[in-house]
Amino acid sequence: MPDKSATPRMLLVEPETMLRRTVALTARSLGMAEIREAASMQQARQLLKEEKYDGAVIAIDSDAAYDLSLVAQVREGGSASRPSMPIAVMTERCTAELLGTLRQQHIDRIIVKPFRARTLLDAFGALEAAAAA
Repeated sequence: MPDKSATPRMLLVEPETMLRRTVALTARSLGMAEIREAASMQQARQLLKEEKYDGAVIAIDSDAAYDLSLVAQVREGGSASRPSMPIAVMTERCTAELLGTLRQQHIDRIIVKPFRARTLLDAFGALEAAAAA
């Protein structure tokens, strides 16, 4: 069993239960990270206020728009985590305008859907490395 104190704590915000659970269970079983799961933005907001994370992967698609409120919450110091915490976002499309906005928010990685679960595991590894730097 991996040493929990050395295992990074990550937040995964994804409404699709199967994807969220598969990635979280795989990451845990490989000892990559301790993943806290949030199925909604509201649940994630509460978790961000209550617990400190080393990184987060956040699904930002919201109907026909993007919801960057969780990113803003972290970057503006409205969470228990440090404002510079590494963050990756998941989206179904990435326009030049969105890319510019994400750069301004210092997003570490953009994951375009559809993707393989391994892509998310790789993102958690990259966030862990960024958090340790």
